[in-house]
Amino acid sequence: MAELLDGVTGPRAVAQGGPNWLGTWTLYKKEVMRFLKVLPQTVLAPLATTVLFMIVFKVAVGGSRPATGGVPFEFFLAPGLLMMAITQNAFMNTSSSLLVAKVQGNVVDILMPPLSAAELTLAFILGGITRGLVVALATVAAMFVLPFPCLMLSDIGVVLYFGFASAMLLSGLGVITGVWAEKFDHVAVMTNFIITPLTFLSGTFYSVDRLGPFWTAVSHSNPFFYMIDGFRSGFTGHAVSNIGVGALVLLVLNVLVLIACHQIFKSGYRLKA
Repeated sequence: MAELLDGVTGPRAVAQGGPNWLGTWTLYKKEVMRFLKVLPQTVLAPLATTVLFMIVFKVAVGGSRPATGGVPFEFFLAPGLLMMAITQNAFMNTSSSLLVAKVQGNVVDILMPPLSAAELTLAFILGGITRGLVVALATVAAMFVLPFPCLMLSDIGVVLYFGFASAMLLSGLGVITGVWAEKFDHVAVMTNFIITPLTFLSGTFYSVDRLGPFWTAVSHSNPFFYMIDGFRSGFTGHAVSNIGVGALVLLVLNVLVLIACHQIFKSGYRLKA
């Protein structure tokens, strides 16, 4: 069995004469259908959480908070909440999919088909990106029916780039976590002690330009800061940092994570018995 798995997840001999687009599409479709089948849990629940955050902050402090960069607080807050929903759901889709496959013992169903490491990486990461963006689109639709405006649009290209790149990065990190984790507690540790704190401390609910020099420098070392600042600038037209630098940071991190995911599938690390 190990020899057979080496042939399909390592540098397989391509007998099909090219990339297995049908197999990649089938695996991607499986990943999408997996979260669509439990829509209330995977889409409606994070939508409700994000909207509740928006309402609570608007009622509690929205009227008393001064404008940030000339932008009213609710317009400043909404993009940060959207990015939080994108990243968390992209991460959970890939990490939970791979961990469940390992726990249930059906990971062989992923490894046996004639899919290369690149094709496995592409299908899983696109599945995570899709879930993150579906949640974001559903949340945007819900925000438009709130009794107060909270979204504006300055540059759709910036919004799309930072939204897609951020979802890709967290989807890739989800792949790495799902392969590394041996039980659900390991994924929870990653979520509760790394993903969520980095998101909250990156300017989701406040502007980092109000911090002192030391904490501003610390914030600029947080990649989630560039995700949120760039994404928010696409809506409000105001950015704390240089969005060109942020775009480059995300590009480099995505390349590194994609290489790591490819190597994991190629080697079969913690996937092959």
